[in-house]
Amino acid sequence: MLRRLYDWIMGFAGHKHAQWILVVVSFAESSFFPIPPDVMLIPMTLAERRKAWWFAFICTLASVIGGIAGYFIGFVLFDSIGKPIIDFYGLQGGFDKLSTWYNEYGLLIVFVAGFTPIPYKVFTISSGVTHLSFPLFVIGSIVSRGLRFLLVCGLIYWFGPTIKGFIERYLGWLTLIASVLLVGGFVALKFLGQ
Repeated sequence: MLRRLYDWIMGFAGHKHAQWILVVVSFAESSFFPIPPDVMLIPMTLAERRKAWWFAFICTLASVIGGIAGYFIGFVLFDSIGKPIIDFYGLQGGFDKLSTWYNEYGLLIVFVAGFTPIPYKVFTISSGVTHLSFPLFVIGSIVSRGLRFLLVCGLIYWFGPTIKGFIERYLGWLTLIASVLLVGGFVALKFLGQ
């Protein structure tokens, strides 16, 4: 079923209203939808490389607004909407552990989650449940989602169609490695500062 949904969303990349559909998918993925916007973002950017930065911008903006919706779900509607979303993805165990880490590393968690291919909706909802500072949540979301989508669009803009296979195959690993290095840097600074 997930593969059919993926193919269905990808099919919209060539639609005359593709930009608006990208906005809807980006918004939804940050709060409840299982398919990442990259599915549309990559073919759209390949088709119109001159619009790469525009696509990254609208994808980021819609994703951050969707993240705010996820935050609201966690903050106000967790029992009625948030918990069923977490349960649907089978992530309750990870969600419980994640919630305990928010007290110390909330902003860093949001940043890493927004940048990596980890399901962002879990983190947006967790941010609301744990009452992470809303301004910090928004800033972390803007920076991390912006970097993620700029990376995808930038690679396509500079390297064209030859990079598509590389992005689809290794984007998850690249963002994960970058995130580990970033977190490692913060941890090292914390311990060196003590």
